[in-house]
Amino acid sequence: MNKISQYFSTFEITRGLIIAMLSSTFIYLNHWGISHPFVNTTFGILTLYLLLDASKKVWFFSGFFIGLLWFWWIVLSFKHYDMPWAIPIGLLFIMLSYGVIFWLIAYLAEKLNALLPTTQNLLPLTLKALGLLTLSYIHPFGFDWLKPELVFVESYLGIHKWQFALVLLAIMLSHWKKQLLYLFLIVFAYQPTQMVDFIDPTGGISVVGSIKSTKNILDNIHVATTHTTVKDKWNESLHPTQFQAIFKTIDQAIAEKKTLIIFPESVFPVFLSRSQTLMKKLQAKAKSISIVAGGLYWDGQTPRNSTYIFTEGKVTVANKVLLVPFGESNPLPDFLSDWVNKVFYDDAIDYRASSEVIDYKVNGITYRNAICFEATSEKLYEGNPKQMIVLSNNGWFTPSIEPTLQKLLLTYYSKKYGTTIYHSVNMSDSYVVQNRNCLDIKL
Repeated sequence: MNKISQYFSTFEITRGLIIAMLSSTFIYLNHWGISHPFVNTTFGILTLYLLLDASKKVWFFSGFFIGLLWFWWIVLSFKHYDMPWAIPIGLLFIMLSYGVIFWLIAYLAEKLNALLPTTQNLLPLTLKALGLLTLSYIHPFGFDWLKPELVFVESYLGIHKWQFALVLLAIMLSHWKKQLLYLFLIVFAYQPTQMVDFIDPTGGISVVGSIKSTKNILDNIHVATTHTTVKDKWNESLHPTQFQAIFKTIDQAIAEKKTLIIFPESVFPVFLSRSQTLMKKLQAKAKSISIVAGGLYWDGQTPRNSTYIFTEGKVTVANKVLLVPFGESNPLPDFLSDWVNKVFYDDAIDYRASSEVIDYKVNGITYRNAICFEATSEKLYEGNPKQMIVLSNNGWFTPSIEPTLQKLLLTYYSKKYGTTIYHSVNMSDSYVVQNRNCLDIKL
């Protein structure tokens, strides 16, 4: 114990845990349905205030526990591969990865300060702030869900980089000058918050805050939610019943005079383009309503995760651009990737990604195509798309906070780029994000 205490203390562990808990409250409060802008603003500022003035050991434990509290759900996917033994190993790897990233930021700040000791603590504060400002550009194995400014996505403060930089500057000055009055600079990062609680698909809108909508944006669009577990989804004996339910939902949308219906990722867990029966049936239904649905696609060499668009007598296939690290494509070097796929994934081959982001038109409106993970990545918002259709299968990670964190990230991008996002989900609620507001569809 004496040797261990040379490297860290109970105080450092505790402070790191407290910082991580404060940084995670906005996720869990939203998950439990009790989120409030004032609470999120206060906890977000307090997180940064405690972190900026902390030592590199505290930074390590902050990142370590943030990895736990934000991303513990990732390892739930192991149970679907009959590898429960890998859950603690995977979780420890995630926690250590973020712990090291945080530690490295603080270590470099303290190291440079030792070389220039006359800066009176300004240099390490500045470097730590810059580290937080650029942390959203650090993507371990291509995974980019850690964005420090996300803590303000449902707060009174904005999420743009300049607003986050202003918050960091105010906290830096308050530490450097040892004067809390500098925190009042944060008011210049203020951004009005307006929230719509949910859309009732029957036509009513429940409104929270100052927004009053006179038109239901789902008058002509049905965003479907499905509840098929991973085990059942890939059980071929259950496909006839699942497909029958899909076509029943389409018929209901036609009866309600909808012009577009959206289904989740891989709602057809087959190589859809090779199933002439399903293709002909969908094309027939598309004479009455446009259909966007997830399915697999085989190009003769490798499988693809795809969106099928049936509209105006045409069928378009839009393939996924950014694949899920390890889930769809192994980010390791080829020799390691082949070994991992052989040992852990029954020698399965990786999916192949499309080389370009894809837009398509439905009923004269252009939509950006996005499938699950890629919708939470900056690349998909190049060109500031006005409309985006996202298809997701959250069955791999439910029950957990993953759907909540995904929703917060989509709200973040909608705020940042002004994109209206229609999100059809399997195993959690579907929703629409419009004008910086998240509208849950209660089905």
